Amino acid sequence: MDFEADGRFGNKRVHNRLGPAPGAASSSSSTKVCIHWRAGRCNRFPCPFLHSELPEAATTKRPNQRDGPGGHVWRNPNSGGGGRGGGGFNKWGRGPGGADGGVRHKVPDRPCKFFLAGDCTYGEKCRYPHTYCMSNSITLLTPLQGHEKVVTGIALPTGSDKLYSGSKDGTVRLWDCQTGQCAGVLPVGGEVGCMISEGPWLFVGIPDAVKVWNMQTQAEMNLTGPTGQVYALAIGNELLFAATQDGRILAWRFSTVTNCFEPAASLTGHQLAVVSLIVGGMRLYSGSMDKTIRVWDLATLQCIQTLSDHTNVVMSLLCWDQFLLSCSLDQTIKVWAATESGNLEVTYTHKEENGALALTGMPDAQSKPVLVCSLNDNTVRLYDLPSFSDRGRIFSKQEIRAIQTGPGGLFFTGDGTGELKVWQWIIDASQT
Repeated sequence: MDFEADGRFGNKRVHNRLGPAPGAASSSSSTKVCIHWRAGRCNRFPCPFLHSELPEAATTKRPNQRDGPGGHVWRNPNSGGGGRGGGGFNKWGRGPGGADGGVRHKVPDRPCKFFLAGDCTYGEKCRYPHTYCMSNSITLLTPLQGHEKVVTGIALPTGSDKLYSGSKDGTVRLWDCQTGQCAGVLPVGGEVGCMISEGPWLFVGIPDAVKVWNMQTQAEMNLTGPTGQVYALAIGNELLFAATQDGRILAWRFSTVTNCFEPAASLTGHQLAVVSLIVGGMRLYSGSMDKTIRVWDLATLQCIQTLSDHTNVVMSLLCWDQFLLSCSLDQTIKVWAATESGNLEVTYTHKEENGALALTGMPDAQSKPVLVCSLNDNTVRLYDLPSFSDRGRIFSKQEIRAIQTGPGGLFFTGDGTGELKVWQWIIDASQT
């Protein structure tokens, strides 16, 4: 995509002042870090305070603490030596900012709440940053405005020059990737609960149905069978799966004979609505309002395990390498790994101060794995994996319900006001 960048929000002025020369006498001011520099708005030159973090903080980091001698550790933590469920060394939650007492990155300051609400009267004189993002690793390229209600689905089909977004306003919007302008609006006849794309197909979950478009032939289909809202969709083993409000997971298979999708199965077991689906390997994972995750064998379509460690709705699931990550309104992100018996067990729990809504994973500008998680305090957290060290935050007027990755370091967020934002990963000098 060729979105034109307008530059980063805010007015950061960073002066090259790293403190007194070695051996020079230091005053009380010269040994303190400038609070305005930390907030990205110091305009004093020369400034009597340091424009860098104190070197003592950096010296507490152990060599290779985060990456280890062979890079990030992704092997099964139960493959030998320590840990739960048969043991196994792992680095989840360790390293800078992790649970082992390493150096914690400074949590970014929150921007001006009046700016976020769109009514700050101080303008450039405001003492708080005017920005939607507090991170040195990403930049906002452009906002996309047009939806009237919360954005619940985003899709960027491979090879397409259009970005698709679905909303509870009952429409799917097409956005031109070259200009950022809305290229079309498709009424779908009901609130959009989710949306995915696969090959030439676009799938949209609405109440009591799944809308299907072939973007090459313009063919349109309406898959019936769901009862209530369709909250999640997934593709696996040549099957389309739909998570429904009545707790079932419906499956369809495309028939080349009839050139349409035909019902294949109905997976039952959840006691309440299924709100999240993900396929990894030959497994389908489903998260539900009944607080459980079910693991389904794609070959037999049978449930082979039920995970009950969460204490509230399982909102989102992510498969990364041999791990399953889940987030919940119980204010936790859990990392699951298989034991020698093949069953999944929690290998790490990351606690948040608010309920977690959506997960996705992507590489940053240096190809390091990053977890992106939206919370119900109108923020998105960025975490290095597997250390869970803080990479920054995105702020929004309302909750961000949809996150989608794209090519070239791009990703997209959609919030409760109906606004989409296009972000891009950039090189963070502090990480090099």
